[in-house]
Amino acid sequence: MTAQASLMPCGTRLHLHHGPIDLVIGADGDRGAAFAAARDRFATVLQELVAELPDLRAEMLADTSRPDGQIARRMDAATRDVMHDGFITRMAAVAGSVADTILQVMTGAAELTRAYVNNGGDIAIHLAPGQSYATAMASPTGGDLGRITIRHGDAIRGIATSGRHGRSHSLGIADSVTVLARTAAQADVAATLIANAVDLPGHAGIRRRPASDLSDDSDLGSLPVVVGCDPLSEAEVAAALACGLDRAQSFVDRKLIAGAALFLQGDSRMTGCRHFSSAQRRVELA
Repeated sequence: MTAQASLMPCGTRLHLHHGPIDLVIGADGDRGAAFAAARDRFATVLQELVAELPDLRAEMLADTSRPDGQIARRMDAATRDVMHDGFITRMAAVAGSVADTILQVMTGAAELTRAYVNNGGDIAIHLAPGQSYATAMASPTGGDLGRITIRHGDAIRGIATSGRHGRSHSLGIADSVTVLARTAAQADVAATLIANAVDLPGHAGIRRRPASDLSDDSDLGSLPVVVGCDPLSEAEVAAALACGLDRAQSFVDRKLIAGAALFLQGDSRMTGCRHFSSAQRRVELA
């Protein structure tokens, strides 16, 4: 299969698809030049990743050698910052790194006032002075979780969401965790680790299976991933969210992310909350 590219019916967004990678791209400014650059670079992305896939799926450790490809190097840099915060492989940053890479070639090829590359909910953003970007947060069933607003002056150019209902398996029970960071790759990795931390280890109502039972090529190997979670008490939800919020706040304190919104069974917690407006009850940290 070769990479597929098509303008969406609105005529202002580009859809790029190749194997497991699915991008929706928007641009204001010299859209034609930006979209042409995105199409050209996207045609090489999957082959570039496959060339180093076994190493990218391996656990990230201090003595792990650095990869060769441009996207793989972005994945490596994002995961090195957090490799002591829980099990992680460089695949945790793949969606965000692809989005960052495509956005970079777009802004290098064209004058743009605003642009974004959305890779399945992991979003890289470009904003010129005076511009802003707003998007919604939705529950796995489509419910309204709130809004995110990012302005040019904010040190945020990446958004990512993770959780047990997402495209990848999760070690935790979060319905979703949305993270804001300087890049989409950094947001992607942090969202994975924060979602993993929203958990109640040993709880009888949480069902888990080895990741390898669900997907032969999972980078999580035999680690137990969550496949089901019974309704929890208010106190149990609060305890699980507190664990995730502790990890999120540690990332904020280390300036790895700008903020995070954590959601579980109708409740939420947030840090860096000036960028979020939530439709759910929450506990906030500045």
